[in-house]
Amino acid sequence: MSRGITAGELEELDGSEYLLIDIRDGSAFEYGHIDGAVNIPQDKLGSAELPRDKKLIVYCRGGIISGEYAEELCERGFDAYELTGGYVEWLRAKMENRRAAEDVELSLRKKFKKSIWCKFTKAINEYELVKPNDRIAVCISGGKDSMLMAKLFQELKRHDKFPFEVKFLVMDPGYSPENRRVIEDNARSLDIPVHIFESDIFDSVYNIEKNPCYICARMRRGYLYNHAKELGCNKIALGHHFDDVIETILMGMLYGGQVQTMMPKLHSTNFDGMELIRPLYLVREADIKHWRDYNGLHFIQCACKFTDTCTTCAPDSRTVSKRMEIKNLIAELKKVNPQVEKNIFRSVENVNVNTVIAYKDNGGVHRFLDNYDKKTD
Repeated sequence: MSRGITAGELEELDGSEYLLIDIRDGSAFEYGHIDGAVNIPQDKLGSAELPRDKKLIVYCRGGIISGEYAEELCERGFDAYELTGGYVEWLRAKMENRRAAEDVELSLRKKFKKSIWCKFTKAINEYELVKPNDRIAVCISGGKDSMLMAKLFQELKRHDKFPFEVKFLVMDPGYSPENRRVIEDNARSLDIPVHIFESDIFDSVYNIEKNPCYICARMRRGYLYNHAKELGCNKIALGHHFDDVIETILMGMLYGGQVQTMMPKLHSTNFDGMELIRPLYLVREADIKHWRDYNGLHFIQCACKFTDTCTTCAPDSRTVSKRMEIKNLIAELKKVNPQVEKNIFRSVENVNVNTVIAYKDNGGVHRFLDNYDKKTD
């Protein structure tokens, strides 16, 4: 039987007395972790060199599997404990009574004005994402990107250059009570007046074996469109950022055999009069992480109840691994060419259809041979 330490008890301990071990995978750890923790994924814990003169406190995402790993460490002679409730419970306790809105808003006006605010407004203007009398449903998943987007829209409203309305929309597709509470606590701390509605999407995709995460995402978007329209909105805003865009470009080329990108805005094909916009289109993920860490904010990585066993979207691990491969590839290319990310982005802004073998549009497929003999040098 493993021994447990609560989040409150952890705060009272002297940091020199213990080693805090996060056994989630590296991507989950990077997305957010407890201050001072080290990342030793569960499959590497057995071979890791660990100190015997300190308490070892092991945590996972929701406290589901950390106990068995703490127990194994105890059997090996370590003074080991599990963190009761895991990262999610620690996060909930940390956010319970915090008011972060004022500091966060000030940071967007000062420290992150150039790196985040100006890029947000540039995308708004350059791609005409917000127009007078729009009614926009800002869709909040509970992660860093959508929470930042909500604060930026609040800031945009304060400038009041033309009339538009925003609704901060959270869909609960079947979150665990702990995850939902974290989202609600963060929204309260950041003064974001969220409108929450419920669906049964998680239950609907539970038995789907092939690409459940893709199907879940499509279903979520449909529910968001529908509910936003019921609220009188004509647009939904999603929190995809610059890095998502360039990763999508490379994934399409390397794994899909096509040149395409994640567009800054789209007309809905199923909901008449509705549009999807991506206001963080030009904002770098590194700057979002810097904003998060500078303000001491913590968000859940994925609130899907199927990841409560502390894996990262295990039902669709192929898609996750491919995106991670692309992230790693871009990081390696950047070591040689620091401009590689900008160049990937510019490549879909500077397409010359006269120099491609074929391209598609609404009129079908057009090949270079179609007009080849009609042209002269």
